[in-house]
Amino acid sequence: MSMTEQQDDAETARGFSPVVWLLDLCTRIGATLLGFLGAVGRLSAFAGRGIYHCFTPPFYPRLLWRQLVDIGYYSLPVVGMTALFTGMVLALQSYTGFSRFSAEGAVATVVVLSVTRELAPVLAGLMVAGRIGASIAAEIGTMRVTEQIDALTTLSTHPFKYLIAPRLIAGTLMLPVLVLIADVIGVYGGYIVGVYKLDFISENYIHRTWEYLTAEDVISGLWKASAFGFIVTLMGCYHGFNSQRGAQGVGAATTNAVVSASILILIANYFLTQLFFAGK
Repeated sequence: MSMTEQQDDAETARGFSPVVWLLDLCTRIGATLLGFLGAVGRLSAFAGRGIYHCFTPPFYPRLLWRQLVDIGYYSLPVVGMTALFTGMVLALQSYTGFSRFSAEGAVATVVVLSVTRELAPVLAGLMVAGRIGASIAAEIGTMRVTEQIDALTTLSTHPFKYLIAPRLIAGTLMLPVLVLIADVIGVYGGYIVGVYKLDFISENYIHRTWEYLTAEDVISGLWKASAFGFIVTLMGCYHGFNSQRGAQGVGAATTNAVVSASILILIANYFLTQLFFAGK
C-alpha cells in the first residue's frame, strides 16, 4: 500500500476524506445549479402563460380597472415622496461635488438627466415592488392556501385570466405613468433646492434643465418603467400562485416576491441601460 493510500485510509478512519468531500461539494454545486435552472424554467413558463392570457379573451375590464387604480393611484404618494426628496438630495450632492472644480452650473443638467434616465424608474420600481409586489403575493398566496384558486377552476374560470393577466397588464401600463409623474416631481425637487437653497437664478436653472434634455432620455426611462412594472407584478403573481400551504408559506412568498423583484429590477436596469445608451 502506498503512502497516499495509507493517508486516505487514516483520514477516512478519522471521518474525513478529501475525495468524499470533493464529490459532496460537486454534488451540492450541481444540485444548486439544477435547482436554479429549474426555477428559471418554471418562471419562464409562468411568464409565457401570463403573457398569452393577456391577449386572449375573455377579458375582465372591472378587474383590470381595479388593478390600474390600486397600482397607479394608490402608489402615487410613496413614489412622489421618493422622487421629491431624491431630486432634492441629488441637487445638494451634485453642488457639493461640482463646486470643487467650479462646475456648479451643471447641477440642473445632472439632476434632470439622472432623474429621467435612472433614478425615477429604478426607485419607483423598487417602491412599487415593496408595496404592490408584496400585496399581490400575499393576496394570491392566501387564495392558494384557502383553495380559492381551486374553486375558480371548479367554476370554469381560468385563474390566469382572472388573477394574473389583469395584474400584469396594469403593472406594465401604470408604472410608466408613475415614473413620468416622478420625473416632474424629482426635477422640481432639484429646482426647489437649487433656487431657494443654493441661490441659483430661477431662469438660468430652468434653461440648464431644458438645454441638454432630449426626448430619448425621458422615453428610455418610461420603457424601463414598463419593464420594471411587468417584473414586479410577475414576481408577485408567481410567488403567490406557487405559495406553500400555511401562513408561513404565504409569508415566505411575500418576502421572495419583494426580494426577487428588487434584484431583477437592478439586473434589468443594467441591460436596458446598455441597450439604450451603449456607445453614446
